[in-house]
Amino acid sequence: MACSPLEQFAIIPLIPIHIGNFYLSFTNSSLFMLLTISLVLLLVHFVTLNGGHLVPNAWQSFVEIIYDFVLNLVNEQISGPSSMKQRFFPLIFVTFTFLLFCNLIGMIPYSFTVTSHFIITLGLSLSLFIGITIVGFQTHGLHFFSILLPQGVPLSLAPFLVLLELISYCFRALSLGIRLFANMMAGHSLVKILSGFAWTMLSMGGIMYLAHLAPFLIVFALTALELGVAILQAYVFTILICIYLNDAINLH
Repeated sequence: MACSPLEQFAIIPLIPIHIGNFYLSFTNSSLFMLLTISLVLLLVHFVTLNGGHLVPNAWQSFVEIIYDFVLNLVNEQISGPSSMKQRFFPLIFVTFTFLLFCNLIGMIPYSFTVTSHFIITLGLSLSLFIGITIVGFQTHGLHFFSILLPQGVPLSLAPFLVLLELISYCFRALSLGIRLFANMMAGHSLVKILSGFAWTMLSMGGIMYLAHLAPFLIVFALTALELGVAILQAYVFTILICIYLNDAINLH
């Protein structure tokens, strides 16, 4: 019996925990999130131990590349004084690094892709969206509501446009989560389907044994593409957070 390509996304409880009506079990998703955070912390710890190396090794260079990349991203996308950018840089750096490592770990065979679940990506995007909205109110007070009304709009159209902008603003959190979840889930499902198809052709023997090379080559190409998507989606999620944060701070 062929396995479903969605089987790889199944949530498996490792340590069942029930408190009343609450289901708080430690699952494979929890395990891989914990492994991701631990890996990032250990990597940064050993790289920065004793101030790092004057001549960086491969791991230190890797961390420095990520650091410089996120720093340039913050400087380019968020307007304002350097103190304001430095205030939010740790949040952006942690977000990008966490998503990047979650996506890359998910590329390892028999691992688990945390970002392939909508509840995970929605929880992350919603929490960041709420934080950005709070920053907007802390910075501008009630004047933050002006983000819902573009300049130069006729007064007669104001109620309609405010409602439209409010819906658009609230859907930012939803679209962030859907974009990341959909891309990761679709890519992994496609690789799984083609891998199963190639294995079936290989098992049949005969002329099909030679024909299986085509699906396998496609699988290798898709795996390389999925690796690029894993990096790209972490970048897209992070740059959109920077853009939304810039809107909240500068009301653009």
